[in-house]
Amino acid sequence: MKKKFKIDNISLLIAVVLLAAMYVAGARMYERFGSVSTILNLFNDNAYLIVVAVGMTFVLLTGGIDISVASTLAFTGVFSAYLLEKGWPAGIVIPLVLALGILVGCIQGYAIYAFQIAPFLVTLVGQFFMRGMCAVISTVSIPIDNGFYKSAALKKISFVLPSGGRPKLYYYVFVALFVVLAAWYVLRYTRFGRAVYAVGSNEQSAQYMGLDVKAVKIGVYGISGFCAALGGVLFSFYTLAGYSLQNMGLELDAISSAVIGGTLLTGGVGTVSGSLVGVLIQGIIQTIVTYQNLNTWWTKVTFAGILCFFILIQRFAAIRADKKKKG
Repeated sequence: MKKKFKIDNISLLIAVVLLAAMYVAGARMYERFGSVSTILNLFNDNAYLIVVAVGMTFVLLTGGIDISVASTLAFTGVFSAYLLEKGWPAGIVIPLVLALGILVGCIQGYAIYAFQIAPFLVTLVGQFFMRGMCAVISTVSIPIDNGFYKSAALKKISFVLPSGGRPKLYYYVFVALFVVLAAWYVLRYTRFGRAVYAVGSNEQSAQYMGLDVKAVKIGVYGISGFCAALGGVLFSFYTLAGYSLQNMGLELDAISSAVIGGTLLTGGVGTVSGSLVGVLIQGIIQTIVTYQNLNTWWTKVTFAGILCFFILIQRFAAIRADKKKKG
């Protein structure tokens, strides 16, 4: 447990300090950057990524990976838009796409466990399949004109500040925050959560302890599929459209956010709160790039540099912990 504490908390602490430092630096460099609106917009603009990163955290904790999440998110948006355009009610469409996300995730988890195939290869197949299904449904953007979706996209809480500003927080952000809290509770206080960490730390030892490794692996990929589909629903609220090429590369954003927040790619260490911080760091980089009027690709370049830094930190912390354990 000592190793887990050291790596987890060092990475998360540095991530929180980095997030605060970037915010303070931005506030000093740009007018209105330090406003409450900037903070709330980090959540408004990244609610869907927060949800996807939570699902990715479960998978990474077991030592796996899921690169199909971006395609699942896009498929959810396109399929939802298609069904809504055909007159299907939102009350049926949303549960249906969430169930499909869980199904796809569970199938991938079963294939990984039953056939002992590398998670990267299985989810790569899932990525191609789901993205292909998007194109089968439609190769052009489908607008969403459903009343419920429009209401969910526009409903917000406005705050009145002494300065006269009225920053807003959209309702769908609370869905993302609830997912974070629910995932935190599951990982911290439930038997399944403890099993996830155990499998990620040492799968063979987890089997000797009598843990159901099969259920854990299918479960985490099912959770990842659910979160990807739910992220697709939130993104549909955000854009009110479905498009087959939406969010290309989002899986890397989710993985990077989790790693920067302290989740080890080898499994066994990480928290959803850290993944949330990782998403906010990415969001604040995007905000600075926008204020600086730079090409949006600078967000990827900067985030890649930060990711490399955190990978090195985790590696050094792991080596130090191993030396203390042996010594």
